[in-house]
Amino acid sequence: MDTSYEIGLGNDDRLLRKRASDDYVKFWEEQAQNLQWFAKWDSPLEWNPPFARWFVNGKLNASYNAIDVIAQKNPGKTAILWENENGQTRSLTYGEMLVYVCKVANALKLLGVAKGDRVTVYLPMIPELVVTLLACSRIGAIHTVIFSGFSSQSIRDRVVDSESKVIITADGGFRRGEVVPLKKAVDEAIFGLEFVEHVLVYRHANLEVNFGKKDRLWEDLLEKAPEHCPAEEMESTHPLYILYTSGTTGKPKGVLHGTGGYLVHLYSTFKWIFDIRDDDIYFCTADIGWVTGHSYVVYGPLMHGATQVLYEGALVFPTPGRLWDLVEKYGVTILYTTPTALRMFMKYGDLIPNSHNLSSLRLLGTVGEPINPEVWRWYFNVIGKGRCPIVDTWWQTETGGTMISPVPGVETIPLKPGSAARQLPGIHVAVVDENGNDVPPETKGYLVVKTPWPGMLLTLWGDDDKYRTVYWSKYKNMYYPGDYAIRDKDGYFWMLGRADDVLKVAGHRLGTAEIESGFVLHKSVAEAAVCGIPHEVKGEAIIAFLVLKEGVMPDKKLREELILHIRKVVGPIATPDKLYIVSKLPKTRSGKIMRRLLKSVANNDKIGDVSTLEDEGAVDEVRSAFAELDKAVHGDGVR
Repeated sequence: MDTSYEIGLGNDDRLLRKRASDDYVKFWEEQAQNLQWFAKWDSPLEWNPPFARWFVNGKLNASYNAIDVIAQKNPGKTAILWENENGQTRSLTYGEMLVYVCKVANALKLLGVAKGDRVTVYLPMIPELVVTLLACSRIGAIHTVIFSGFSSQSIRDRVVDSESKVIITADGGFRRGEVVPLKKAVDEAIFGLEFVEHVLVYRHANLEVNFGKKDRLWEDLLEKAPEHCPAEEMESTHPLYILYTSGTTGKPKGVLHGTGGYLVHLYSTFKWIFDIRDDDIYFCTADIGWVTGHSYVVYGPLMHGATQVLYEGALVFPTPGRLWDLVEKYGVTILYTTPTALRMFMKYGDLIPNSHNLSSLRLLGTVGEPINPEVWRWYFNVIGKGRCPIVDTWWQTETGGTMISPVPGVETIPLKPGSAARQLPGIHVAVVDENGNDVPPETKGYLVVKTPWPGMLLTLWGDDDKYRTVYWSKYKNMYYPGDYAIRDKDGYFWMLGRADDVLKVAGHRLGTAEIESGFVLHKSVAEAAVCGIPHEVKGEAIIAFLVLKEGVMPDKKLREELILHIRKVVGPIATPDKLYIVSKLPKTRSGKIMRRLLKSVANNDKIGDVSTLEDEGAVDEVRSAFAELDKAVHGDGVR
């Protein structure tokens, strides 16, 4: 372990963990007291595996807890500092947000939206996106956000599945210097869908758009909407939102989250992980179209009265230093981003971040996938200047909030580059074998959650059977997230990638993250992705795709060097049968490498759902690489 990372983190509340381990249900009941309830619950938990109902018969409102509570105490405090890649800026206080949310909530009522109705939201990263979600939750409507980069077919699939009666969109949004025509995509998506009653359009990019009989202008409707809208008293178990996630099949899964348990989980974890303080400037780079944006851009930060930066656009546009410009300009103190983004920034070198004043930063975070130790160290040393702790968080759309992470707001612990640290208080995570038995420390196995937790999904929208099958069928009464991991002797978890990304080479199980981390340790490699293809002797053969750092030229000597490197840092068993240098990897729009796609192309299988793919050109590059497999011996590939 790197003892140099044993730096002070924050508090040391050992009693918190003790209370959580003594009685986790009572512990979460204590945490629920931090929220504002209209009526207290009768029972903290009803557990009928695999269905959990938290704080049964308790009544509260997500919008009230996120806006009203702070607006009543400190209406002048800034809630959002917004900027886009064109340099346009806006700011909103909590008091202004409350009025805005109420007006939008009343506008939805004018459109006939009532409790339980679904509202699809297809907006760019603008304040109106946050406001819309809070307006929906204020009146009990179930919001379902679609990332503003999705295609019309992806929109249609989700609208049909949720049966949304209203869609809220904008004329367009900005990304990488271009205007994305959002209204046009919605028009194509809902053609012939009679159950869609209204499309509410916000003017943002000054695009000319077609207006049909279902379309209403945002500003016109808000002119008629009153400024006061009481928050509806909602059952704790009332659905708050549906968020669709891609799987190996063509149809996305509609993850359904409730209200009370979800908010309790977020309030607690946001406080523990980010050690939030009144003067912090928080910046999470996630789009609200993903769960990180729901949990740790909208509900979590606002419940704590945080001031946060909201950014519309690409983090490397118009220059590779755009993110660091924002950190310096707004005095960001907490930065929460993805390992994929960090690897991209590393590729541009140290000079760009070193030319910015990043001294305001006090805490760094990562989310979305395991972080390579080498990337962790770069983040710590180059961005944090060796003084900012890193909270490497593990969780999923389905878990609602973080499950494993360092917790500066609770305790001081050593940091281990590449480890997500320990399970959070009140969370019971383990590593087990095929039979569900705990494995010894330092042993690879399957990650499971042994007890229900407040932020867990209620079910999959309209499909309880699939919910049981996908998450609860592998192990009885244990949630299986599909991840492979190791727990070390200190109780720290090390994520080894998705279990379906685990390779079995000559009887040895290898996590893709292990091999990819090994490649990224090499000074010439910016990104790596590996997958397996059938091999008649070894079972699976390893195929590696590497993106080199800026200025590094690929040649036979470098390929040989990379093979020797991976044999040394991971072991001979990790030697790839083929190694390709590519300019880009297939990634989702949230920045995750689509290893499943690599494997599907390699095995000539159907690719499945690619609605989350960021750049289809990356698929073409992968296909071209595999087309060369037969003639790759010493040139294009490595045996």
